[in-house]
Amino acid sequence: MRLIMLDTETTGLSPLNGDRMVEIGAIEVLNRKVLSGDKHVFHHYINPERNIPAEVVRIHGIDNAKVKNKPTFKEIAQDFLDFIEGATLVIHNASFDLGFIMNELRLNGFHNIENTLVIDTLAFARKKHPNQRNNLDALCDRYNIERGHRDLHGALLDSELLAEVYLGMTGGRQFSLGMDIPSLPASSFVQLPEQSRGRDEKAETANIMKRNSLPIADHEHEAHISMMKRIHKESDGQTIWHHPELA
Repeated sequence: MRLIMLDTETTGLSPLNGDRMVEIGAIEVLNRKVLSGDKHVFHHYINPERNIPAEVVRIHGIDNAKVKNKPTFKEIAQDFLDFIEGATLVIHNASFDLGFIMNELRLNGFHNIENTLVIDTLAFARKKHPNQRNNLDALCDRYNIERGHRDLHGALLDSELLAEVYLGMTGGRQFSLGMDIPSLPASSFVQLPEQSRGRDEKAETANIMKRNSLPIADHEHEAHISMMKRIHKESDGQTIWHHPELA
């Protein structure tokens, strides 16, 4: 199985709030072997075309100056799609990274990856190690993976650590049938903004339709019709509603 270990760094927590990616890193694992060399690694710092807040810089060390002359995501998107084609993505907390990637693809007019298979190692770790810390640092410690060189978050470094964590959680480097984590389509982890809006609107409409009609007294109804007639008349018949009582 061809796997792509993937991680991103961003300007904040939500693409829906305008946050963008500043780094993307991915490495290839084939038949449980971590591959090296340019052909098997995808890594770019990205110009997010917006300010990177200082509190975020303290997490990953990527400031405005570092990405000022780097490519935008649009400039590397096709190379990224070519790199992951036909592979299963392995991501720690898949909904976070996929949210940014799928939003960027949408914004820049590229085909989306909603059918790409994805393994979420965070979800798997929570099932395998319930009621324990399951962030990447904790999993590295649990599986005796050296992480002393990880002073700051970094997309490529975290992808390398994730590869070791994934192999550790699924039985080590020796191939073992049935030890791989089940995968799901990317669409299972992320709803694009237009999908989310449609879902929310339907939910809001459904709640309104469930409400009981309010009782209206005869005098209230008559006062309402009188006001509607007055507005209709004073607008020279330009009102957008039509009601037989106004004729």
